[in-house]
This record gives sequence, structure tokens and C-alpha cells, in this order.
Amino acid sequence: MNDRIVKQNMELVATVTRYILQHPNLLDRLPPDFKLVILPDDDPELSRYNLGLLSQRADQEKPVVIVRVMAHQENLESSTQVYVPLAA
Repeated sequence: MNDRIVKQNMELVATVTRYILQHPNLLDRLPPDFKLVILPDDDPELSRYNLGLLSQRADQEKPVVIVRVMAHQENLESSTQVYVPLAA
């Protein structure tokens, strides 16, 4: 894994964390234990990489929460979409 991918994923985690802190009601909709996949819409290479990590570490026991975000946009409100799995 190269340094660019690590750095960008760390920045994305910080972005998603800020978004969740701004929308604490979202925590009520998240499963207690899940896999998080962040897909930056403005970085297709990183999106493919992150999806590849998900397929490599497939774990049927954990639901997947997908977050789509524009990595290079300040306005989280208009660029962040969180896809929470439906309750079984």
C-alpha cells in the first residue's frame, strides 16, 4: 500500500468522523459492529482500492456501512451519503 492511499484514507476517516459528530442521530442507525467502506466520488482509484479491500476481507458476520463522500469538498452536508444496512 502506498503512502498516498494511507494518507487519503486517514483524511477520509477524519471527514466521516466529523460528519457523524455533526449528525449524532446517525449513530442510532448504525449497527453495533460493522465494516466501514468510504468511497470518495472524486477519486475513482481510491474508491476501487477501498472496494477491493472489502472483497479481500469479506466477513459475513459484519454488516457493511458505505459512505460516499467528495474527498476534496469542504461542505460535508452536500457531499456525504451514508448507506446503512437494513435490519434483518
